[in-house]
Amino acid sequence: MATSRLMFSEAARPLGLQLGRQLRFCAAEAPAKKPRIVVAVGGNALVRRGERLTIENQLKAARNDAAPVLKKLMETCELIFTHGNGPQVGELALERSAATFDVLGAESQGQIGYIFSQAMASVDVTAVAMLTQVEVDPQDEAFNNPEKFVGPVYGAMEANALSQLLGWTIKRDGEYFRRVVASPWPKKILQIDGVRALLAVQKPNGPLPIVCGGGGVPVARRGNTGIYEGLEAVIDKDRCGALLARELEADGYIILTDGGGIWENFGKPNAREMHQASTSYLKGTKAGAKFPGSMGPKVEAAIDFVENSKNPKAWAALGDLKDAADIVAKKAGTFITREVKGEVIWYNREGSPKIDRVPRSP
Repeated sequence: MATSRLMFSEAARPLGLQLGRQLRFCAAEAPAKKPRIVVAVGGNALVRRGERLTIENQLKAARNDAAPVLKKLMETCELIFTHGNGPQVGELALERSAATFDVLGAESQGQIGYIFSQAMASVDVTAVAMLTQVEVDPQDEAFNNPEKFVGPVYGAMEANALSQLLGWTIKRDGEYFRRVVASPWPKKILQIDGVRALLAVQKPNGPLPIVCGGGGVPVARRGNTGIYEGLEAVIDKDRCGALLARELEADGYIILTDGGGIWENFGKPNAREMHQASTSYLKGTKAGAKFPGSMGPKVEAAIDFVENSKNPKAWAALGDLKDAADIVAKKAGTFITREVKGEVIWYNREGSPKIDRVPRSP
């Protein structure tokens, strides 16, 4: 019996070594897992200021600007796409003054989802636009201080007339004025399991989930009944995108803008752009605070994702739509992580692509 056990162990050893070598070879040859990235694009990306908010103009922008960029990212990344709806939901509100904003938000998801789905089909990528409901707290302080811009821009006289006639809350947006509505923080994405199901079968040609459009339809439970009801609000798409990225355990979260990354002295002759920044630096300098209706929520959302992600290497980035691929490669936009050597690194734009690593407060 001892001899047979010895003979068995000696015979099995070469086989075990061979199998071990094969397993190590398979592990070495296994394809690397693609990084999972959530990309958020503003509703303003579909219409240039001064252009009419027509379906034709929005389709043209989606085909020419967004679709090629997203297709390129899907070659190397596992991608989830979300979008804003500020101009579109505001336009719908003008057309249908009796409709509530939860219903208008759902309608804008369908409209914009159709536009992006058609644009992606034009580059041979299947996109699935998902009507997404997002739970919020009905007691959120945002209901006492509306600040989310919706709809088109107005001159001072027109804005004042609309405010008096329709009872709107209107605030300044740069040199123009726009309507504002409540923007509560998102708490839970009701369709998150559907997004996971799409990602499980995603390939470079799709399906691309288009979710949480316009921040999702704001809903809340009625008392202890368990019944969901819509609320008169618009959730900020960047904040909802941060929640989406966290719940999907994404590696990165990109917020695409029409003005690049985070700037010091934005719009002034001495303006300069951050290349990399830590979350503590952004909070300490209150980056974006001067623009509470635009850049502020974007910076806030980026910090929220990075600091609350389970992945200590999670990153967020802000940059221009046309630079999306370079943003992933840290060649454009502002890259945000928990820690950065020196807290902040600035681009040196004075005739050189070199980066100014001297930490200076904005």
